[in-house]
Amino acid sequence: MTKITKLFFITIFFLGYSLNSNADALYFIDFAKVLNQSKSGSEAQLKLKNKFTSETKKFQKIEESIKKDESELILQKKIISAEDYKKKVATLRKKVSDLQKNRQKSFSSIAKSRDLAKQNLLKAVNPIIKKYMTDNKIRIILNKKEVIMGDTSLEITSQIITILNKEFPAIKIN
Repeated sequence: MTKITKLFFITIFFLGYSLNSNADALYFIDFAKVLNQSKSGSEAQLKLKNKFTSETKKFQKIEESIKKDESELILQKKIISAEDYKKKVATLRKKVSDLQKNRQKSFSSIAKSRDLAKQNLLKAVNPIIKKYMTDNKIRIILNKKEVIMGDTSLEITSQIITILNKEFPAIKIN
C-alpha cells in the first residue's frame, strides 16, 4: 500500500509541476482589435470607408438626375406622342437598370477589397505571432472570441499590435 501511495503522490507532484510550468504557455489575442486598431488595419478601413462614401454620393447624384428626368417626362406625357413617350420611358428604365448594376458592382468591388485587405493583414500577423510565440516560449495562442473567461494579463493583443505597426505599417488596397 505504501508503494501505491508513494507512486500516487509522485504522480500528482509531477502532474502539478507540469501543469504549473505550462500554465504560462497559454495566451489569447483579440484578432478583431488587431484588425481594427493596428495602424495598417485602421488606415485600410478609413480608405475603404472613404471609397464607400464617395461611391454612395456618386450614385445618389445619378439617382437624383434620373428622378429629375422622370418628373420631366411625366410633365411631357401629354405634349409628346405616345411612341416618343414609350421610347423615353424605355431609356429611363435602362438608366435605372444600369444604375442598379453599377451600384451592385461597385459595392461588391469594395467588399472584395475589404476581404483582400483583411487576408493580407492576417498573413502579416501570422509570422509575427509565430515569432512572438518562439521568443516568449508560448505554446498556444487562442482567439479572444473563443475564450469564455481568462486573466487579462494573458492577453497579448497590444504587444502584437505594437510589433505589427513597426513591421507592417500599411496595406495596399485596390
